[in-house]
Amino acid sequence: MVVRSRRPAPVLVCAKCLKRSDEGRDVKRALKSELKAGKRDGIKPPKLVMTGCFGLCPKKSIVLASGASLMRQEYLLVADRDQVPSALAQLTKPRDT
Repeated sequence: MVVRSRRPAPVLVCAKCLKRSDEGRDVKRALKSELKAGKRDGIKPPKLVMTGCFGLCPKKSIVLASGASLMRQEYLLVADRDQVPSALAQLTKPRDT
């Protein structure tokens, strides 16, 4: 049985990167607020899901990904809250059908 969610694919964020980063708390808040602000009529916003380590471990950035970006083997690095809107725009692009 195949089931499709009523919401877009989740945005994945490395919990270890969030904890290590000085900007982690601000970036997490910005991610959540941007996801909620992007809500469209009748469609729930994507969830923010904390994950384990992706194995990249950047010094001063936070690793973000989505299902589509993982299929392409691409990750986004966010250093501060100002980079969140553009990162989410890349991660939550509508799928081509």
